[in-house]
Amino acid sequence: MNLSRPEIPTRLLVHALVREDGTVDAGELYTVAGLLGMTDQQVRLCVKRLVSEEKFRQDGRGRRAVLRSVSDAADGGLAPDAAGGGLAPDADHIRYAYRQDAGLAPWDGTWHLFAFAVPEARRAVRDALRETLLHLGAAPVQGGLYVAANPIGELVEARARQLDALDSVTFLTSTDLRIGDLTDPAQLTAHIWPLDTIAARHEHLAAFATSCTERAAGSALPEAERLTMAVELASEFSAAMTPDPLLPPELLPPHWPGRHARHLARQCWATLSALPAPATPLPRLFRLYEDAFAAPR
Repeated sequence: MNLSRPEIPTRLLVHALVREDGTVDAGELYTVAGLLGMTDQQVRLCVKRLVSEEKFRQDGRGRRAVLRSVSDAADGGLAPDAAGGGLAPDADHIRYAYRQDAGLAPWDGTWHLFAFAVPEARRAVRDALRETLLHLGAAPVQGGLYVAANPIGELVEARARQLDALDSVTFLTSTDLRIGDLTDPAQLTAHIWPLDTIAARHEHLAAFATSCTERAAGSALPEAERLTMAVELASEFSAAMTPDPLLPPELLPPHWPGRHARHLARQCWATLSALPAPATPLPRLFRLYEDAFAAPR
């Protein structure tokens, strides 16, 4: 499998290196960016834009500068960026995945269906509802009708209320879903969700996490390498998990790679975290992932 480096926007790299005190060391930023194949010019332009957008303040110049997050948000400055997705973990999503992996969230045989019809004049609301359903793991069955295997009704309702669109949403549960002649739950799952694509992302994550752990274990890893590998692992993990509907194991094919990939990712992160403490504090990214990877309850 080709383990080429993930493409990480420079802006996201800056956010990923924010420390607990809301600062980014420019020396670390330039070094990690170089290891990721970015040029100094890319970094300079990105920092300039972030400063002009009042996302960061800059004290000093060049590699000796310190960037200070202007809005030091609770998510550690790792919120999704317009350039494409954030690297901060969705803790609830990840913890539920590990609960499933541990057999603590078995499927009860219930399908959760949602239908909505929002007029063209409220297209933004319609798009927001669709994106919410997709983010929560639902998939379209036909125009305006979505199905999920997990009990996401309360989350959908909360979002619909926020959008002032609850009257446009229909909620339904069923234990005998049928599409054409398909009634078997596993066959329905394979028909509704793109399992091959989801599995391929997890297989790539598993291969990357294995390589990462091998490189980090048993060697004096330079601190810049540790930070680079942490950012890469966060990127690979996000790429596999963000679009994963977290289908119950009972509905998935045998030897589904998701559980194994998540185990390897957690193992890799533990290896990186266990390396000797650096001279300067680690980015918040480490704490956020350690919290998300905590043992399921």
